[in-house]
Amino acid sequence: MASAAEQLAANLNFSAFAKADELKKRLWFTLGVLIIYRLGTYIPIPGVDPTAFAQAFQQQQQGLLGMFDMFSGGAVGRMAIFALTIMPYISASIIIQLMTAVNDHLAQLKKEGEQGRKQITQYTRYLTVLLAAVQGYGIAVGLEGAGNVVLDPGLFFRATTVITLVGGTIFLMWLGEQITARGVGNGISLIIFSGIVAELPAALVGTLELGRQGAISTLLILFLLVMVVAVIAFIVFMERAQRRLIVQYPKRQVGQKMYGGDSSHLPLKLNTAGVIPPIFASSLLLLPVTAAQFAQGGPEWLTTVTAMLQHGTPLFIALYSAGIIFFCFFYTAIVFNPEDTAENLRKYGGFIPGIRPGKRTAEYIDYVLTRLTAVGALYITLVCLLPELLISQYSVPFYFGGTSLLIVVSVTMDTVAQIQSHLLAHQYEGLIKKSKLRGSRR
Repeated sequence: MASAAEQLAANLNFSAFAKADELKKRLWFTLGVLIIYRLGTYIPIPGVDPTAFAQAFQQQQQGLLGMFDMFSGGAVGRMAIFALTIMPYISASIIIQLMTAVNDHLAQLKKEGEQGRKQITQYTRYLTVLLAAVQGYGIAVGLEGAGNVVLDPGLFFRATTVITLVGGTIFLMWLGEQITARGVGNGISLIIFSGIVAELPAALVGTLELGRQGAISTLLILFLLVMVVAVIAFIVFMERAQRRLIVQYPKRQVGQKMYGGDSSHLPLKLNTAGVIPPIFASSLLLLPVTAAQFAQGGPEWLTTVTAMLQHGTPLFIALYSAGIIFFCFFYTAIVFNPEDTAENLRKYGGFIPGIRPGKRTAEYIDYVLTRLTAVGALYITLVCLLPELLISQYSVPFYFGGTSLLIVVSVTMDTVAQIQSHLLAHQYEGLIKKSKLRGSRR
């Protein structure tokens, strides 16, 4: 087994990639879907004056609306058909997952395996349509109250805007599912990732232009670039960090042969939740004020809340930090079950040295995982908040913030890992075929 693994590692190169036809098809499919998404961010909503909207957006882009524009890949700034992006689906997923903890019917569906998960996914889609319709109507009303942005205000404009935005969100949701099933990587994360990466060159040019005009000092730009590199290195280091629990397997005799007696590791990542916590926290902060910054004649309380949720304000920092920490623990509890892991170890005869199999093992794994998640939550909070404070003070584009860097680096690492796993599987199949061919010749 060791020699086979060494041979796989030695042969894992570009020539192996050239022979992996299935992987190339998946990569081309993923690239094609992302191109379709990017084209959709340039198709405007009918009935909106692009020039007037650009002027209105220019005055509001440093608040939550600018953050929303970052997640949509610039679609909000162009008021495109994908302006709502995938956020309603993420919000619906949060609500449904929270409901599984308090609703008996959803909790039972979660335990029913594949069929139950399909039913939960269907509920998530229904809720996505409802949330997208509410947000779409809020955007339509907000646009009408923003002055001369709408060419022909009225019921027809509101209906077409809601239908267009809901249709765009549902289409993106479907594209994300197609990438996950037929492409490489997580479709939802890749859609957000591609939007951020596509706008990075424009954000860099905008920052350099601010430096040329004297709005930002050259020293600050250099500091920003160094900070970006340092944050990326820190993210890579922390994302690869893990705690390895030693698992021992006892020796057992089958006939005349002795099996087992080996030891392995149970790897527990420092950040099990990945990029989900900042995305979820941002989604919840954006949900109630999607159109508030355009609604000049809206309720006074909504205007007050929007002002208090600007970047760098104490309320924004507190809610964003609390949201990230909560979803770190919440999502980790969803994706990793210590009781199931302990049961699987017991079933195959494995045990952690010094820990009794069964309930005690589950408690120990939960103990370690809780402390790892606490450190991981602190790391994500620091990465996401420190650059955001810089953004709020010096009007640096959101694309250089910690949240965007965390998403880009984490999604890149996850996608590369999946590509490597596909290559390893292809190489392994090739070695098996060669060994069978040699055996038949003998």
